[in-house]
Amino acid sequence: MKNKILYLLIILSLILTSCMNKKQSPPPPAINIENMNFDVDPGNDFFKYVNGGWIEKNPIPDEYSQYGAFIELIDQNREILKNIVLEVSEKNAKEGTISQKIGDFYSSGMDTAKIEKLGIIAIEKYLKNIEKIKTIENVQNIIPEFHKYGISALFHMFASTDDKNSDMEIANLYQGGLGLGDVDYYSADDSRSKEIRTEYVAHISRMLQLAGETKEEAIEHTSKIMVIETRLAKHSMTRLERRDPQKTYNKKTLKELQDISKDFNWTAYFKNLDIPKSGDIIVRQPEFFAEISKMMADVNVDDWKAYLKWNLINHNAHYLNSDFVNTDFDFYGTFLSGQKTIKPRWKRILSTTSGSLGEPIGKLFVQKHFPPEAKERMEDLVANLKSSLANRIRKTEWMSETTKIKALDKLTAMTVKIGYPDKWIDYSSLKIVPDSFITNIRNANNFEFKRNIEKIGKPVNKEEWIMPPQTVNAGYIPTYNEIVFPAGILQPPFFYLNADDAVNYGAIGVVIGHEMTHGFDDQGRQYDKDGNLADWWTDEDAANFKERTVVLVDHFDNFTVLDSLNVNGKLTLGENIADLGGMNISYDALINTLAGNEMNDIDGFSPAQRFFLSYAQVWRQNIRNQELMRRLKEDVHSPGIARVNGAIVNMPYFYEAFDIDSTNKLFLEESKRVKIW
Repeated sequence: MKNKILYLLIILSLILTSCMNKKQSPPPPAINIENMNFDVDPGNDFFKYVNGGWIEKNPIPDEYSQYGAFIELIDQNREILKNIVLEVSEKNAKEGTISQKIGDFYSSGMDTAKIEKLGIIAIEKYLKNIEKIKTIENVQNIIPEFHKYGISALFHMFASTDDKNSDMEIANLYQGGLGLGDVDYYSADDSRSKEIRTEYVAHISRMLQLAGETKEEAIEHTSKIMVIETRLAKHSMTRLERRDPQKTYNKKTLKELQDISKDFNWTAYFKNLDIPKSGDIIVRQPEFFAEISKMMADVNVDDWKAYLKWNLINHNAHYLNSDFVNTDFDFYGTFLSGQKTIKPRWKRILSTTSGSLGEPIGKLFVQKHFPPEAKERMEDLVANLKSSLANRIRKTEWMSETTKIKALDKLTAMTVKIGYPDKWIDYSSLKIVPDSFITNIRNANNFEFKRNIEKIGKPVNKEEWIMPPQTVNAGYIPTYNEIVFPAGILQPPFFYLNADDAVNYGAIGVVIGHEMTHGFDDQGRQYDKDGNLADWWTDEDAANFKERTVVLVDHFDNFTVLDSLNVNGKLTLGENIADLGGMNISYDALINTLAGNEMNDIDGFSPAQRFFLSYAQVWRQNIRNQELMRRLKEDVHSPGIARVNGAIVNMPYFYEAFDIDSTNKLFLEESKRVKIW
């Protein structure tokens, strides 16, 4: 009996010890060597050297078209947001409180029994409004009604900072109205574009049939819709053309807009939006709006009704019953991006809730998961990065002293937002109900639309944030001359509160430098220190800058990522400049930080090596072929492998850190290396 008791005590002790070990197990190291592949020479494929182990162990989950560090962090944050939403949902919240709005929004989206029962009935009254259309005037009057509720049929209208008067908000008109992600899909002759058009036609027809049309009606209406969308695409600016802020800045009076677009009643449009005095308007693509006018004159009412019906259905497909949701996913998710299964409903509804009530949820997020010391360390990093960029500008050989002074002025004036806003958006006027998901979607969209257009003609509120705190991203706003780092991205593997400096400078440090560099990339450099679109460069300096960007464009144009498909160097130029600049700036800042301190190796890697390892692991990624093809066409960012292997070969420090020489595949002759910032 005594031995039996002793045996039980030993077992109990082992169990307790095991539980304690699990509870106290340390977090994974900032540089996890298990994620690496030491069979790969870092000088031949640094991306695979750093991430090969991770790539092998992390196949893309069926619900994703790609999987990497960003998605891992988004998933991690999503679990936090889920707990926040469920916690406030469980409370018996008083009507009108933030808890009530969050809880009822989420629960209305999760009420699948009601949503399935309603089906197309959820938007029936809006479909009936389209059926009542009799004249072109009716067509034009329903477009602003669509816009009020987030359906950007035909074009987009919004308020934003006047590019040449950055203290004021102004109305903007921007091309739109397409169901495909790029204007080239409507006319390009390559096999993938043709395949996309064929599948898109079939998709529209299927969706119209789900809405109650016969097969014959759906086929007829789809043909009309494609004629309209193809015509819109033909007169739209391409993505490359839209990257030039000079081309898209066309300030017009209301009369001048009416002269450009004679057969669209712009006075009535703005009046229907409750904007009796629009003031001047930035018409981003004048040719597009001239074509809209022509289409109002020669496209018949029935064709417009088919187009508007498709826009209504396409926009609301996510919020209807499973037939619409799954059919929508089959095209946009599976066919275009390669996803095998749709995300679980709770993830989709949570994303919608977080998108519609971003700041209220973000406020709860930062209260629990963004400590003050994280913000303090970020502030130190930003200060060090600013100092580093200033030194690099002073030492720039290709820029005159005159332009350097203005560049330094711009850097000094650059403002920084870290973590979360100091002043939160007031959501008291947003009504959220417990029993109608579509109503909540429409109310949230209308709330944002009204909040936006109320800015027209008013001074810019530069305290406002462009993204909620839980966002896993960062940004530069040229008209604010501002960099933004939400709390959502300030977590591993981007930011480690307690990691060595080399790791943080290689990850979040490069992100900071990246966003700073956007102020001096091919687009950002056209804005001055106050955020105005103004030329502050000498002609010679501008020519020197462009000469270097041509080399970078050519470099990435020749970077193959899939069979014969290469990166588009012109489309990705701004991001590639920012990646290269970010690494240079952050590496210099690291060296300055370590100056005078003992530089210890960790796990056999020097600080210089850990810097590059940290940078590369941020871009670890598995991606499906369909998604890669789509992104090469639509995304201004290079794929992960190109952001690593394509960028680091221009860094002399990389060659020194890993003893890269001319025998290595990644070796690039010094004369061909790009140095801008």
